[in-house]
Amino acid sequence: MATATRRRAMGLPAVFLMAATAGVAQSFGRFAFGVVLPAVRSDLDLSNTIAGSLTTVNVGAYLLGTLAVASFASSYKLLAIMRTGFLFALTGLVTAALAPGVWFVGIAMFCSGFGGALIWIPAPVIAAAAMPPEKRSIAIGLMGSGMGFGVVFASQLTSYVRSSGGDESWRTVYVVLSVVAACVLVATFFLIGHDQEQPRNTGGGFGGFSSLKRMRGWLPLTSAYTSFGFMYLLILAFLSTKLEDDNGWTSSRASLAFTLVGIAMMFGGPVFITIASRIGSRLGLTLAFSGWIAVVLLVLPGWFAVTLPAAVVIGLLFAGVPSMITLYVVENTTVEDYGPSFAAATLAFGVAQMISPQIGGVLADLTGSFTTVFLLSAALAATGLVAALRLPKQGD
Repeated sequence: MATATRRRAMGLPAVFLMAATAGVAQSFGRFAFGVVLPAVRSDLDLSNTIAGSLTTVNVGAYLLGTLAVASFASSYKLLAIMRTGFLFALTGLVTAALAPGVWFVGIAMFCSGFGGALIWIPAPVIAAAAMPPEKRSIAIGLMGSGMGFGVVFASQLTSYVRSSGGDESWRTVYVVLSVVAACVLVATFFLIGHDQEQPRNTGGGFGGFSSLKRMRGWLPLTSAYTSFGFMYLLILAFLSTKLEDDNGWTSSRASLAFTLVGIAMMFGGPVFITIASRIGSRLGLTLAFSGWIAVVLLVLPGWFAVTLPAAVVIGLLFAGVPSMITLYVVENTTVEDYGPSFAAATLAFGVAQMISPQIGGVLADLTGSFTTVFLLSAALAATGLVAALRLPKQGD
């Protein structure tokens, strides 16, 4: 019998609020650090390796959070998991706002990463459940829109704060993000519900991989998601720093590029969900990985007129790929298998994320530029392209 948990918001209002939770989980708690990073590095006198290590702490915690979801999704309701994640994410933002040194920044990144996983994995299916069955793909696409709005907000806020208060004022960014996150948390706790039967242990196996293996095309899908996890963070974590260090951009221009990424993210999910519904996830992902290779190479020279439109495409692709992957998992798993299956796929994705920024930071320090870092991202996109082509064809 269905749980007595009552939805207090339905339809698009519920989806928009869930999109806001995605923005807090991913944009505030994770991606905002990429645009704040130059100021943090300058204020705390950090090397690229240490800066990359802070990002590694964040994604390592995201990996642990993914394991937690995979372990608990068979016993606890997804809504309870998401609410717990919100508390961790808010703790991370507040800690960053008060951080006196690098160790506290590391603690903040850990809490934000762990909480981000606990929010993000349940969020798409909770949002989709608030919509009629024929419109649930819209809800999944709008999760990326929430992330995009969060990136735009964080980018513009950072640009304003740095221009008015200098690099040492970066903590002010996290003060504002903490206040916004607290408001979203309260709204989510009181307005979002999810009808779900009490979970029963369905034999998800370690990390949910037994559940994942019941999904058709699980191996190429997981391979594509892993490639994406490695390749995207090499760009998102270091784009602003590369443009400032390698290409001589001002902080305001670099923030503009990052803002364009965020604006495009608001549309990337719906755009690529529409594409996937017409040509299938296999061809949709193939198109996305091919596009990533092209735009990364276009960004390398740092030409202003070329980099800005390329940043728009990066944002579209960044939101589009995980939206299509999430939709694939939702459409090819049962309600019981969704949580463990998506967590297992995200676990592989999280491992790639964990090593990506550290490798990027080391490569930048060794070579003196971010050229090798961006070329590595393009090469990894090629592996994702191959994996996407191995997915079952539409109708198989």
